[in-house]
Amino acid sequence: MTPFEKLIKFSTSHRLSAHIIFWIFIFIMFFSKNTSSDPQTLRVDLLYTVYYEVFSIIGAYFLSYRIFPRLISSKENNWVWAELIAASYVISVIARITMVYGLEPFVRKENFEQESIIEILTDLPTLLGAYFLHILSLSIFFIFIKLIKDQYVIQKKSLLLEKQKAETELKMLKSQLNPHFLFNTLNNIYSLSIINSPITSKSIAVLSEILDCVLYRCSSTYVPVLQEITLINNYISLEKLRYDDRLSVTFNHQTDQNGLIAPLILLSLVENAFKHGAGEDVGSSPIIEIDLKLLNNKFEFIIRNSINNFGPESESGKIGLNNITQQLDKIYPENYTFDVTKTNTDFTAHLKINLTAYTVS
Repeated sequence: MTPFEKLIKFSTSHRLSAHIIFWIFIFIMFFSKNTSSDPQTLRVDLLYTVYYEVFSIIGAYFLSYRIFPRLISSKENNWVWAELIAASYVISVIARITMVYGLEPFVRKENFEQESIIEILTDLPTLLGAYFLHILSLSIFFIFIKLIKDQYVIQKKSLLLEKQKAETELKMLKSQLNPHFLFNTLNNIYSLSIINSPITSKSIAVLSEILDCVLYRCSSTYVPVLQEITLINNYISLEKLRYDDRLSVTFNHQTDQNGLIAPLILLSLVENAFKHGAGEDVGSSPIIEIDLKLLNNKFEFIIRNSINNFGPESESGKIGLNNITQQLDKIYPENYTFDVTKTNTDFTAHLKINLTAYTVS
């Protein structure tokens, strides 16, 4: 956290203390300009500094908390401007009366002529030039500091809301993928149990490992690539139990480090290949080829599945690919390419990600 962020955090959590410290700093800054060693001069400067700061505080809080918020939010500002002009006049009059009848008797010699209340009320040039502008100058400095702080806080809240929105959308996307995968896998095990296959228990054990990963180890935005490789191997072994030797699956992977990647995206592509390749090619010899590489922070994933019947892409297939693209857009903006190619004989998905900022030791 930078010193500026620490200052903003302190002023937000300790507002009263922060305001008191600010005005003490302003007082010291103005009063320290006096280098005189004469006690009488110091007393006069002290009174004038306190006097101007008190009325500057009144003007600053009136403008920043009463006028500006309404000028920004209100469409009809005529009454706000009228209130500003009237209040500025009243504040200037009170400041002038306080000066003439309260402060000057303490700092000036005897037998000086004082203005009457009527003269003070009607001396607009003096009220404007000597009081309103003087008070306004210090008030504007306070307002400027407050606007910077408010803008920073608003920006931080906006970024936080965007982050929370993105995380919520990612969770929704994952929730669309995970039940789909679970439904298909349970159907596979159900079909094995119907025929009392001896590999049913092994299928359940592998599914248990997959669910442990999906439910508990894939909850973060990023997971290690090696974890995804293990998950894919488990999924392939589960599908091999279902299709026996009719299914040809090759999974080649090569990594020179353990990078971080968004969870379940690769599994979704693998599941899609089995669903539209092996699932639709029952009775033939479906082929699924998977290549995964992570070299020099460059991740590449290619998966190809054979198909027999060329036709329009199913709606569920489109939803799955759209979900994957949306996740990639949110997690790896401008750091990935995702291409799909479909021919009469096969379907290929090709994913490349620059994992430079997502590596682990």
